Amino acid sequence: MDEFAARSGDCNYLKISGLAPRKNMTNRDQLKYFCEVLSKKSGLEGVSAKNWMEAFQHLGRAITENGDRRMIVLLDEISWMGAYDVDFPGYLKDAWDDNFKKNSNLVFVLCGSVSSWIQHNILDSTGFVGRISLELQISELPVSDCVKFWRQVADGVSSREVFDMLSVTGGVPRYLEEIDPMLTTDENIRRLAFTKSGTLFKDFTRIFNDVFGKKSAAKQKILNTMAHGAKTLSEISIALGKTRNGHLSESLEELELAGFLERDQSLNPETGEPAKIDRYRIRDNYTRFYLRFIGPYSSMIRSGAFRFVSLDTLPGWDSILGLQFENLVVNNVQPIIAALGLERSLVLSAAPYRKVPPKRDSDVEQLRGCQIDLLIQLKQAMYVVEIKRREYIDASVVEEVKEKVSRLPNPRSLSVRPVLVYDGRLSPSVNEDGYFSAIFKASELLLERHE
Repeated sequence: MDEFAARSGDCNYLKISGLAPRKNMTNRDQLKYFCEVLSKKSGLEGVSAKNWMEAFQHLGRAITENGDRRMIVLLDEISWMGAYDVDFPGYLKDAWDDNFKKNSNLVFVLCGSVSSWIQHNILDSTGFVGRISLELQISELPVSDCVKFWRQVADGVSSREVFDMLSVTGGVPRYLEEIDPMLTTDENIRRLAFTKSGTLFKDFTRIFNDVFGKKSAAKQKILNTMAHGAKTLSEISIALGKTRNGHLSESLEELELAGFLERDQSLNPETGEPAKIDRYRIRDNYTRFYLRFIGPYSSMIRSGAFRFVSLDTLPGWDSILGLQFENLVVNNVQPIIAALGLERSLVLSAAPYRKVPPKRDSDVEQLRGCQIDLLIQLKQAMYVVEIKRREYIDASVVEEVKEKVSRLPNPRSLSVRPVLVYDGRLSPSVNEDGYFSAIFKASELLLERHE
């Protein structure tokens, strides 16, 4: 879609991207670039504009000269384009009402990486009410699609290698495209994350700066507080040494819209109502991996002094591996719901759950707290999902989950069905015990292939 040219003989495309932010960028720079690209791709001559009203008038002329043929106009990185003029959304709205919407052959698409700008200035704006036909937020690929990036050796690569790679990259296609299928996962990670030319080494800082600009340092500090696990708003504010306020809530919302965070909104099992306190977790596995293992060693990596051997040798990897795997499973909850036969059931909530015990001195009170990796709640039942990734999973997992269930508040007497999703070797005694209502091997559940 980069050229203003016919495709399939009956459709024209026009793509114009916002100019990437740089130091001392101005609205005039964005306007000039917009006009230059429009002139080049549409064939219009002498395109210049003093403001966005004039710029959109030129765009309208290009659309009109397209004639009766179907046309797609894509304004990419719209947040960069309009970031330097507070009146930009108003000019766009007027152009749509006065010109663009009258063309029945026009498909008008807005796209951008700064989701918070689009949310605040377009989706939440009263000026655009009734004018948006489709809202689409791109998520990571499901695990079953990720394995296809190993191409010709996909059937032979082990589930451990797949899950190791996804524990570092998540389901981001751009990073999975960089996999060399003929190399081991450790070698791919060394090449991509621990060399100064590696995509995973460079990408976080570039993306973060592009998305948040001058706010990137403050936003990264917020993410750092969750590098070891999910936190509530109060816990984040304490970790930052700041008072809880609207600015922090706004920053968390921006990080959530940009895909870095997930706000887990579970139901309170005691009441069936939404939990009063939400927890925020890092949704993107690459982000956590960068914060824990790439960023802190960036100087050594640039100088060539850092020696990566394998994931297992990274300091603290054992403590993060389970968290990354758990995050991966929670982000791919639909196959679990399907495997439990709940596709046609009304699932009220499917999210991690934590109950914090009251802050009292009594040991009895401390026992009331519990943490569930994934709690799937229906009107009459709760599925307590334990997510485990270990070399060997022995019978102790049964007692561990029994203890969690005993602490789980359930005054409404809902049915409780424990479920195990695991990666590793499972002791036969776990199956023989019969405690779990369902046991799923993660590779069979998520990869949708035969080992």
